[in-house]
Amino acid sequence: MTLRMRKKSYELDMCSGPLLGKILFFSVPLVLSSILQLLFNAADVIVVGNFAGDTALAAVGSTGSLINLLTNLFVGLSIGSNVLVARYYASRDYDRLEDTIHTSVLGSVVGGVILVIVGVIFARPLLLLMGTPDDVIDQAVLYMVIYFIGMPMMLLYNFGSAILRAVGDTRRPLYFLMIAGLLNVCLNLIFVIVFGWGVAGVAAATVISQCVSTALIVRCLVKSDTMCRLDLHKLRIKKEALKDIARIGLPAGLQGCIFSISNVLIQSSINSFGSLAMAGSTAASNLEGFVYASMNAFYQAAVSFTSQNMGGRKYSRINRILLVCLSCATIVGLVMGVGAYLGGDVLLRLYTSDPQVISFGIIRLSLVSSTYFLCGIMDVFCGSLRGMGYAIMPMIVSLAGACGLRIIWICTVFQFDHTLRMLYLCYAVSWILTALAHCICFLAMRRRWPKKDDEPVPQQA
Repeated sequence: MTLRMRKKSYELDMCSGPLLGKILFFSVPLVLSSILQLLFNAADVIVVGNFAGDTALAAVGSTGSLINLLTNLFVGLSIGSNVLVARYYASRDYDRLEDTIHTSVLGSVVGGVILVIVGVIFARPLLLLMGTPDDVIDQAVLYMVIYFIGMPMMLLYNFGSAILRAVGDTRRPLYFLMIAGLLNVCLNLIFVIVFGWGVAGVAAATVISQCVSTALIVRCLVKSDTMCRLDLHKLRIKKEALKDIARIGLPAGLQGCIFSISNVLIQSSINSFGSLAMAGSTAASNLEGFVYASMNAFYQAAVSFTSQNMGGRKYSRINRILLVCLSCATIVGLVMGVGAYLGGDVLLRLYTSDPQVISFGIIRLSLVSSTYFLCGIMDVFCGSLRGMGYAIMPMIVSLAGACGLRIIWICTVFQFDHTLRMLYLCYAVSWILTALAHCICFLAMRRRWPKKDDEPVPQQA
């Protein structure tokens, strides 16, 4: 009895009670979890920059947008799992919940194996296509190949944590990442400083630590005695469950992939300024990652809280969920984003001591980090729409407003003013326009749903 009570305490009732406290209770562990995940890469970048040189730093950084391009499709599918698990959990639809969980877990492993093959085969051709300099390419390929070997574990962790997040459990993934994060830092220092493995060492450390966090989260699901228990003997890919996951998650994944294409184009443009500009952008974008991760927790809260309340027919809470998440994301984005820019000179020295690299990093922070709160606003609107069950619309809006505009910007405005400042400016412009479009879509779609609880619902979300 005591064990059962303790396990249930990790879950969160999102359909009743004050929202701000529960959203913060949900989001703070998620912020810390995301930051720990970023520390995996930060540890890679800091150790490489200080002990393996600026070329190795540029090699690690040049792979980021390409890795995201190849993985975002499957990571987006985990959003579909999150939305469905939250909805079935709130409506107590045990059979569909069980099918969704087991299909998600097995599907993540299959997707990971596919990514291993794709990453190993296409790493060098894609990096060459991005214009990666000759002094960087070999180390970048080595880092990508080792990193992608760990893809099955990475995707399994993402889907497992999405399942726990759907029922409000954001604490145990945090505990698991704390363990894995400490291991990652220790292995980085050993592999790079003691063994002198360079980029291969930091990649291997990341893969090993990811395996540990994945093993812990799978054990958590297997040992659970709640509705979200994972039974390894029941692992099957159910057609209907996969179809529902894909209906919501595939548009999110495609959006992430096309977003990454625009970021690959931006990275290719950064590459044209040389390895020092690449290193400066790598260090700055790593700092920005902490800002994004903190804001993204409120996007995840918007998805999970909206999904559960839709499943529980608590429609009166939908608007309040959006407003609370918007407020939190904006405040966090402003404080952390502007803070990263103001403290940029000190923070960038954690990654490199080269004054030229630092100056390139400051340029990026001044235009991207300081306006990052706009991205948080855009994402929360998108999360609320996805939580309501709309998948295609936010994808189309995001692709047209953010990706399309960035590509047009690079092909037009950037060509007339070929500077890093003009290149980075496209981020803020795209965030503003896309956030406005998502806001209009939310207001239009919200009118289709009841304002009060337990009223008749529309036939299709």
